Amino acid sequence: MQPTFDTLPIGEAWLSRLQALGIHEPTPVQAEAIPLLHANKDVIVQSQTGTGKTLAYLLPLLDRIDPAEKKVQAVVLVPTRELGMQIVDVAGKLTEGTSILAQPLIGGASVARQLEKLKLHPQLVVGTPGRIAELLKTRKLTMHHVRTIVLDEADQVFQLSSVKEVETILSGALRDRQLAFFSATIPDELIGVADRWMNEPVRLTAGPPEAAPAKVEHLYLVCEDRDRIDTLRRAIRTLQPKKAIIFITDTEVAAEVEGKLRYSGLRIGSLYGDADKLARSKVIRQFREGRLPLLLATDVAARGLDFPDITHVFHFEPAADADHYLHRSGRTGRMGRSGTVVSLVTEKERFILDKFAKRLGISFERKRLYGGELTGPGERRGRAAEEPRSGRAEAGAPSEPGRPAERAGRGSAPQKPAGARPPSGAGLTREDAAGGPSAERAAERRAPLGGAAAGKPARSGAERAGEPSARTSAAGPAPGKAKAEFKEARHRDRKNKGAPKWLKEKRDREN
Repeated sequence: MQPTFDTLPIGEAWLSRLQALGIHEPTPVQAEAIPLLHANKDVIVQSQTGTGKTLAYLLPLLDRIDPAEKKVQAVVLVPTRELGMQIVDVAGKLTEGTSILAQPLIGGASVARQLEKLKLHPQLVVGTPGRIAELLKTRKLTMHHVRTIVLDEADQVFQLSSVKEVETILSGALRDRQLAFFSATIPDELIGVADRWMNEPVRLTAGPPEAAPAKVEHLYLVCEDRDRIDTLRRAIRTLQPKKAIIFITDTEVAAEVEGKLRYSGLRIGSLYGDADKLARSKVIRQFREGRLPLLLATDVAARGLDFPDITHVFHFEPAADADHYLHRSGRTGRMGRSGTVVSLVTEKERFILDKFAKRLGISFERKRLYGGELTGPGERRGRAAEEPRSGRAEAGAPSEPGRPAERAGRGSAPQKPAGARPPSGAGLTREDAAGGPSAERAAERRAPLGGAAAGKPARSGAERAGEPSARTSAAGPAPGKAKAEFKEARHRDRKNKGAPKWLKEKRDREN
């Protein structure tokens, strides 16, 4: 029988608030954890983001708070500012109309402003271990009346903060206080702290810890490492996601990825590095409201943030391991909805997906981009049946029998039979075809190096290298100058091979 909130040990006031918020049935983690926490048990709950764990500990925690006592009675430790603010927001909705006050104490924010708000005597504080430990050392915050301490995303708390900071906080609380860990994984640091500070903890696993959502399709595109950004851009243009998260591991290239996607006209925000807290809050708000359809984030920055209506997840590079892949991909396909996960890999990285498939019991489907459509290998339909507009090899596309091989570098054009005349606009970008400012440069790039006459087939670089330069006169090459020009042109042609379009155009302008 499916449990209801009425059958759980929750006060009438909180049941009314749940009804007002449109929350009618508990999730499995809520149904299992709430009775244990209400019975004052120490618990370790292994649960993924999006399973309802915030309410699982907030409801019994708030039920134990005495509104008349103007002291800090409960503490929630979090790894990031964004997760802390999200919890405070949920607590604020539950406690609306009551005298219970929740206060964030987040690192990076103004200490003076936080001290002013502490004078309002909040009963619940939510914060990062570093800031709370700092306030404890300066005696601006006391733990003498704290009855419950919760570590949300505990594995990340121990990864981003020192165990010493956490234990400083635990040592300041009452001996009979309740301790609860909620975590996606159970690292050794967590087990060590549990052994030292917990009293016969009960361990729960909310649902199968390694089960991927059933209605999510797992796709991948094969591309060169230098083409990742362009492949990502084209995949986004093709799939048109309503709301998507792009996960990135290397923060050093995050700014470049964000800048190039924004330059191409995509609306995108980012969560990585040490961005200004007001800017980060604005990005999260706009993403929740749908004003930003794309969010670029690292695993740490997005950990614990709950966005229930994600339609697509993109892995800019393979996840660190199967667990990280599951955490990332689990952002879509929530509550039985369908979703799509797209991974960008090189040929040498394909084995990583094979490992994930075996570990997680999922299957990956290779796709490629042709003519604005996403197709399987060997599939060509609609606009995809025509020659691709881009000169580069299509992402994830192997060479096909009977078709000239395409170079993988950016800007390289497909080979055509000698003397063939291309159709109008063939090989041009949208800007080129429209007669834009780069049309002339595009024509120059397609022209033979030696300036072949109209109607004659272009010769390969190897042929040109073995023949006199067309720049020389009929009487013979002028020694020195013509040879230098030929070498310079050949060097420029080789240097441009594989370079992105914007870099080629920049070099053309400089020359």
